[in-house]
Amino acid sequence: MDNAILIIAHAPLASALRACVLHVFPDAASFVAVLDVQPNTPTEETLSAARISLDLFGNTPALVLTDMFGATPCNVAQKLVDGVHSRLIAGVNLPMLLRALTYRDKGMDTLLTRAIGGGRDGVFHMQDH
Repeated sequence: MDNAILIIAHAPLASALRACVLHVFPDAASFVAVLDVQPNTPTEETLSAARISLDLFGNTPALVLTDMFGATPCNVAQKLVDGVHSRLIAGVNLPMLLRALTYRDKGMDTLLTRAIGGGRDGVFHMQDH
């Protein structure tokens, strides 16, 4: 079964990541949702918006990606995911997201492993020559 992806991040990062991903995978619009967390928005309001975003996928399993562990988007996502039907990764970057889209038709465990690997492997120290 294909998995959906929900990105919850500080505004405007979630929308920017989705725009980048749709540049590479233009047909991904229906299974990649975003929630840009605005400054000074109450946590409960953000959680309510996140639940609505996740509910748009119906019974489709969802991988939730957040920008930074310990920040509001991640704290909201931790209250949102159930660890079975939805799973959470903090530290989203574009390589992680592209890898997640590439493997979204695999099982959730494979998707998690590949997404984390893509995020980690997409970071390089570029030395001067």
